[in-house]
Amino acid sequence: MSKWKKAEGTFKSWDNTELFFRSWEPAAPSDKAVIIVHRGHEHSGRAELQVNDLGLTDFWAFSWDARGHGNSPGRRGFAESYYHLVKDLNTFVSFISEQHNIPIENIIILANSVGAVTTCAWVHDYAPRIRAMVLAAPAFRIRLYVPFAIPGLRLLLKIKPDAKISSYVKSKMLTHDAEQAKDYDNDKLITRDISVKVLLGLHDTATRIIDDAGAIETPTLLLSAGDDWVVKNSSQRKFFERLSSAVKALKLYPGFFHAILYEKDRAQPMATARRFILEAFEKPVDRSFLNDADHSGYTQREYDELRCSQPLWKKAYFGIQRGFLRTVGKLSDGVNIGCKTGFDSGTSLDYVYENEARGSAILGRIIDRGYLNAIGWRGIRERGVNLQACLSQEIQERTQNGQTIHILDIATGCGRYVLDAIKVNPEIAITARLQDNTPRNIEAGTKLAEKLGIDCVEYIVGDAFDKEALLRQSPKPDIVIVSGLYELFPENELIQNSLSGLVGALKEGGSLIYTSQPWHPQIETIARTCDNRDGKPWIMRRRTQAEMDELVLQAGLKKSKTVPDSFGIFSVSVAKKVG
Repeated sequence: MSKWKKAEGTFKSWDNTELFFRSWEPAAPSDKAVIIVHRGHEHSGRAELQVNDLGLTDFWAFSWDARGHGNSPGRRGFAESYYHLVKDLNTFVSFISEQHNIPIENIIILANSVGAVTTCAWVHDYAPRIRAMVLAAPAFRIRLYVPFAIPGLRLLLKIKPDAKISSYVKSKMLTHDAEQAKDYDNDKLITRDISVKVLLGLHDTATRIIDDAGAIETPTLLLSAGDDWVVKNSSQRKFFERLSSAVKALKLYPGFFHAILYEKDRAQPMATARRFILEAFEKPVDRSFLNDADHSGYTQREYDELRCSQPLWKKAYFGIQRGFLRTVGKLSDGVNIGCKTGFDSGTSLDYVYENEARGSAILGRIIDRGYLNAIGWRGIRERGVNLQACLSQEIQERTQNGQTIHILDIATGCGRYVLDAIKVNPEIAITARLQDNTPRNIEAGTKLAEKLGIDCVEYIVGDAFDKEALLRQSPKPDIVIVSGLYELFPENELIQNSLSGLVGALKEGGSLIYTSQPWHPQIETIARTCDNRDGKPWIMRRRTQAEMDELVLQAGLKKSKTVPDSFGIFSVSVAKKVG
């Protein structure tokens, strides 16, 4: 007889897709949960075996069918992108936490294969304060067995965007347990297909997460199969070695096939997982050490390396690129603006937001289009869209009381996104104070507001790090925005001082919308070739999402959501001031 009460239901994911899920409710009330993320091709019904094997009778258990799998809708094995699956996980965890009053800190993720990579991407990009994660045979690198398989799949995708492949994996490659192999073969809800788009997205996301595993602080148990014919163990070890988690363990099970959680001797890894989960609950989640990450953290070490002298070959390599930018590159209007005002200046970013290629003659426009299409600038524009969406949502949530909504942006540049938000909400009474420390930006913003016919905003020159000036804000803002600012300064003390002023100025129940840059694929290229607003090399110290969130938490705000861009470079988050 089951020790849990089983139920089924659906939830609305981030794009309103109704996804199917299952739950296992413990006999006694509980505020702890295990969320099980199934492997590729499978579905949540297969999670019941793990629920029973773990035997955590005082925990809730949940699992959902990924889109295109099991009872969830969509073409079998398909999603618009692999990152859709990451966002689904984020939505499901939030749904479970809210619906069952389970704190995020009391949630454990148990994830298998592809689901384990999805979990790692979510933990890296969203930095949820979950208790721990258990990764069973994570599929960081799938054994494709065909030479040049990845380049071939990329070519196939260009020819046929909806291309799919059928899995070569048979039950006998997954487990030695004959009964489990039979169940797998006879399960009508298991799909054999997988979208090439999803498969390549999995590969690229896994590459990014392995490279930047040092950004992850979550307690992690990795279960690895000794005879895994489906994924490569070497990638699992590389990920594990780079993890910054103070609590982490890797357990290798010789002779086990890929489906560790369905193997003949699965009692061994399940006992290890159970022990790890229970030990994780012996101490509260504490990330306060991240406040000092600018002294000894993972990204500080990277920052120190970027400030060191370069080998001769690097000086030559990046010197050529820098020379091109300052000669031929200046035919591009965007490059020319960056060289004059700094590539991180408000003027430069406003040009990037406009996204219209301009320059001297055809060559200048061609260079400008290449410049504007750089992955970092594409991420910036997506950040702008996400910022405006978050701002509009915060505005809409405050319209019910009929009062004027006051917005404060402490480093606005030209303030285009605030003006756009006001423009699309003409029926709502909004005022805004938009400040920047550069008079040129204030002048440009004032002209832009006049051009758009917006007269409810005030542009002022101000210092975003002047705590006393921030505290003197009148009226007190309902919404404070800090966009693209904190990323430019490596020292946390500056950020803490600014946040302290903002929290003091913010109304009770008000919101802070803040941005972060947890990752960047071109961080060294930028450091060696581009200058900042002060005319110095633009060397950035990244803040992991976990570090930025901790600074906000310590200031007295509670994060309610994070929206990363599709590249994982920039994020927009919202935090509330609650008593």
